[in-house]
Amino acid sequence: MYLGQKVVVVLPAYRAAQTLQKTYAEIPFDVVDEVVLVDDKSPDNTVEVARGLGIKHIVIHEQNKGYGGNQKSCYDKAKELGADIVVMLHPDYQYTPKLLLSMIALIGNDLYPVVFGSRILGGGALRGGMPKYKYVANRLLTLTQNILMGEKLSEYHTGYRAFHRKVLDACEYHNCSDDFVFDNQMIGQIFWNNFEIAEITCPTKYFDEASSINFGRSVTYGLGVLRVSWRYFLARIGLLGWPLLGTRK
Repeated sequence: MYLGQKVVVVLPAYRAAQTLQKTYAEIPFDVVDEVVLVDDKSPDNTVEVARGLGIKHIVIHEQNKGYGGNQKSCYDKAKELGADIVVMLHPDYQYTPKLLLSMIALIGNDLYPVVFGSRILGGGALRGGMPKYKYVANRLLTLTQNILMGEKLSEYHTGYRAFHRKVLDACEYHNCSDDFVFDNQMIGQIFWNNFEIAEITCPTKYFDEASSINFGRSVTYGLGVLRVSWRYFLARIGLLGWPLLGTRK
């Protein structure tokens, strides 16, 4: 609990057997009430490792549903458990669990309803091993998205995210993609519903066991992000409806 609010950490897992234990060990259980792991039909023994760690809430996909599909199951389970604050933490140890308390505190003290861990703030992305082509693409996409969406995020592409329950209730996340562009569609919904996003500096690590999409998938993702941002821009200026939600609230 944090100030009387139930905190649930969700782990969208795929081939996380080698890194799950290290990630789980750093979760601050003095404020985190429940951990949910959703396994997206991993070919390794991720589920067995999770059970060995004593994770009670394990959701197993019989078919691979993709990164967005995994998150949908994560948030559904967290809401089922009565979460007030939900944090998505990748179990590949690319993002440090040591920032959980700071992210939870920003939401729990009613300062912001959404918090992102930014790899760009503080300039640690390249030091952490982010490939240069991904860094350049991240900066160009983020600049374009800020212009189109009328916002000022340092990056739109972090996988470290925390939400107040009211944000997940307001966002029609089941209407979002099952693929990686899910994250940016969610950002569109968050801004469309007039929620603010706080960012904190987050170190990152790139290593063999950390999940990362290849160049081809990165291009597909980038094009999808641009489609979301342009559609949001057209909706923002009143030329089109926002297809993921409908009428602005």
